[in-house]
Amino acid sequence: MKNLSYILTLINMVIMVILIIMISLQNKTSGLSSVFGGGGVVQTRRGADKWLFYATITFGVLFVSLTIATLFLKK
Repeated sequence: MKNLSYILTLINMVIMVILIIMISLQNKTSGLSSVFGGGGVVQTRRGADKWLFYATITFGVLFVSLTIATLFLKK
């Protein structure tokens, strides 16, 4: 059981680094202008941007799931 928890922790760290890179690569076009009422343009995601968006969501869900599984295994 301890080995499985250790392996899940390592996998979780790798996913965390990949998730940080994926979030950093996403296009930030509006910035703070949308907070102060600027930029009412809605853009659709296409191509690699769309793939990166869905992959970020998938890796985020995987990260949370592995974190919860590791917590239950350590009890």
